[in-house]
Amino acid sequence: MNIALHIERLVLDGLPVHSGQAPEIQAALETELTRLLKEQGLAGVSGGAMPHLAVAPIQLSRDGRPGHWGRQIARTLYDGLAPAPAAPANRRLTGRLAR
Repeated sequence: MNIALHIERLVLDGLPVHSGQAPEIQAALETELTRLLKEQGLAGVSGGAMPHLAVAPIQLSRDGRPGHWGRQIARTLYDGLAPAPAAPANRRLTGRLAR
């Protein structure tokens, strides 16, 4: 299976990035997202374009390392691409409490 991923625009509001750090964030993001897609795939995704991808807010580390931020962002994007797992059916749990 071939996967083509194109991120036209990535908006990082509130991230204190200097212009020289942007390429490092981009490279780390691309590398990590590629790794996740190769290793874990995207089960249940049939393809198609996504005009935008809403993801959960990201709590970036305060260490200020652009490469680390790029990997954190990639993991959050991957979680947004992957479909949510189906909720388990309601099951009655039985058992005894240990004393």
